[in-house]
Amino acid sequence: MRIVALTEETKKDILENLLKRSPNQYGKFEAAVAEIVGAVKEKGDEALFGYTEKFDHAKLTADTVQVTEAEIEEAYGLVDEKLVEVIRKALVNIRGYHERQKQNSWFHTTEKGTLLGQKVTPMARVGVYVPGGKAVYPSSVLMNILPARVAGVSEIIMATPCNASGKVNPAVLVSAREAGVDRIYKAGGAQAIAALAFGTESIPKVDKIVGPGNIYVALAKKAVYGNVSIDSIAGPSEITVLADASANAHYVAADLLSQAEHDEMASAILVTTSRAFGEAVSAEIDAYLEKLSRREIIEKSLDNFGYILVAASREEAIAAVNAIAPEHLEIVMENPFEVMTKIRNAGAIFLGEYSCEPLGDYFAGPNHVLPTNGTAKFFSPLSVDDFVKKSSVIYYSREALEEIHEDIEQFAACEQLTAHANAIAVRFEGKES
Repeated sequence: MRIVALTEETKKDILENLLKRSPNQYGKFEAAVAEIVGAVKEKGDEALFGYTEKFDHAKLTADTVQVTEAEIEEAYGLVDEKLVEVIRKALVNIRGYHERQKQNSWFHTTEKGTLLGQKVTPMARVGVYVPGGKAVYPSSVLMNILPARVAGVSEIIMATPCNASGKVNPAVLVSAREAGVDRIYKAGGAQAIAALAFGTESIPKVDKIVGPGNIYVALAKKAVYGNVSIDSIAGPSEITVLADASANAHYVAADLLSQAEHDEMASAILVTTSRAFGEAVSAEIDAYLEKLSRREIIEKSLDNFGYILVAASREEAIAAVNAIAPEHLEIVMENPFEVMTKIRNAGAIFLGEYSCEPLGDYFAGPNHVLPTNGTAKFFSPLSVDDFVKKSSVIYYSREALEEIHEDIEQFAACEQLTAHANAIAVRFEGKES
């Protein structure tokens, strides 16, 4: 793994290289996605089933596109009972974490006859997209459905690709049922996103679409945004480890590789204050590669987007992390809690050598749907907030409005909005100034 001295120039070059992974660079696919989205919007099921046959080699109809109770029962028989137990344990942790995020409506009154507040309302129907290509992620099913369920969404529907035989991965089906999904449809790719966004004869329109996917799914979500809400346009996975010489090189190397194995575009970066430690981690990575099953993918990831950055000081290392704004950040330094207070930009922060990134992926409770490609500077992890709407509430009595009506009229006059001013003034016609 390449070792680079951290300077302003190398930091700039690395950030530019990482941005090449952004979904905003996928322009060459936009025309194909636009064609798919437009066809599904116009032709509904006909286009949806046509693309499903073309891309997934499955022939579906209005009678077979929805997963049945019998198929879900069959899935339970195909999944190891121990895995079902693990799913249920993880579910408890994830639900418990997200229940602490719930917000209630609030109202504030005064003796002058005013009431101000905020009404929190769950969305009526949301769509969860679950990919089914190179890998299967039942953990993502839990992470996307549970916060919606906790938020109180009335109906949660899921779309996920099936195989040529019309079957959906059984672990995905079990996770969805355990998390509380209402309906599951056999639809994948850009065509599934379009079906959720606009509705077809078989699939209802939703208010929001969440969930990861490939380039086509990401661009389809971007294309339908505005017709529905979306969670984000997620890029490839990434990890940054901030470590000093007190860290365990064997552990750190393993953690970097845990993200590099996702795909060739994944990023794994070590920022350290010790070159000797960086060299030790590089040697550990070489040793791991001899025995890991996804070696080819990992090597391409590290060759393209893997770095060991050696900083001159802890402050310089922290500044580099904030510039990268990583999806996952591990802090393995002396007094990691104190270092954490200086981190401004990160999707999820893992503290200490036993809080490794896969703990967050599967089990701890916080959501693993996180901002990528530097968007942690302004985006947050998926949460209960993503599945509610907030309405402002305003009430003034006549007496309360009378006290300030001239102030409002003056504001409106300043902006030359005479109808605004008039709407206030008519309520006090004939009143002496």
